[in-house]
Amino acid sequence: MGRPSNVSSNDSFIKKYCLSCAAATVAETVTFPLDITKTRLQLQGEHASRNNTTHQAYRGMVRTAAGIVKEEGLRKLWQGLPPAILRHLVYSGCRMGFYEHLRDNVMKKNADGYFPVWKSVIAGLTAGGAAQFLASPTDLVKVQMQMEGRRVLEGHKKRYRGTFHAFQLIYKQNGIKGLWRGWLPNVQRAALVNLGDLTTYDTAKHLVLRKTGLEDNYITHTLSSICSGLIAAIIGTPADVIKTRIMNNPDLYSGSLDCFMKAVRHEGFLSLYKGFLPTWARMAPWVMIFWFSYEQTRLLTGTSSF
Repeated sequence: MGRPSNVSSNDSFIKKYCLSCAAATVAETVTFPLDITKTRLQLQGEHASRNNTTHQAYRGMVRTAAGIVKEEGLRKLWQGLPPAILRHLVYSGCRMGFYEHLRDNVMKKNADGYFPVWKSVIAGLTAGGAAQFLASPTDLVKVQMQMEGRRVLEGHKKRYRGTFHAFQLIYKQNGIKGLWRGWLPNVQRAALVNLGDLTTYDTAKHLVLRKTGLEDNYITHTLSSICSGLIAAIIGTPADVIKTRIMNNPDLYSGSLDCFMKAVRHEGFLSLYKGFLPTWARMAPWVMIFWFSYEQTRLLTGTSSF
């Protein structure tokens, strides 16, 4: 189905941007408790090595989530949600807009309408990395706010009163560059995740449409999103662990490679997959909710299918 003739390119881009932001906000709110659980799991080994302790209670996804509720309260499962939603107002809208612009106007599809995988890989990496660079300050604030409850339990003073105060304090202490601390692993992680998500979804969806009798409907969207969620989690988890650790304690590491080496040296290679289960458990429904909402709202508003 082509673009409606009465919609201009700018209007179409703005509409797609708004629709992707709305879909991402719904998906983020529903699955956010899994995100904070993942963050806590990824940082457990770091706390152990920093404090020179040999005993560390790796409680797993369910017990970690239950521990947050018991020790900090149910609402703490959504601590850090405002900057996470703010992030998606920048990140999700930009990544979708950048990818479709690259696909439809720069790299372009083949004459038969098929977008080759190698082009999709480049577009996914580029769109994800560029969008995350713009959104990196919001991710920094989200990660640090997610750890506030744990810091208070450990006897530290609470750092931030809220999202705006966090931005304000980070800027005051470290300047504008401080808001982009950890941006490189963040961009690397986003590029890989979008390679798994955008590239896989786009490729899987159009392969299903070309090779089967299925139509462009919720069944095809669900099958494609299942594939993209799994691949994105496998590819992106190591970079996500590194990104999370650098953003939580930027003074502890000299860069991505240093964080990688310390994690592997002190905790083993599999430490790079800490939090994989909640990452996948969150990413799978997040991706399904996002793509289903995005595709359906595009249909309802007269915008062409992704």
